[in-house]
Amino acid sequence: MPKMKTRKAAVARFKRTGTGKLKRTRPGRRHILTKKSANRKRKLTRAAFIDSGQTKMYARLMGVKR
Repeated sequence: MPKMKTRKAAVARFKRTGTGKLKRTRPGRRHILTKKSANRKRKLTRAAFIDSGQTKMYARLMGVKR
């Protein structure tokens, strides 16, 4: 059986933590920043985690063993 190909889009968006969670960046920090408050922009810099129900699916797309 052939190997499963890694989905490069998923690899670019998510990073694996030491405990096995998937870390992602928050949306809304790319453009149209003038109308957003400094407090809101600062909160958008913090990383978020993928929901536990979707972790298995995205890990498979990334080709990561769980």
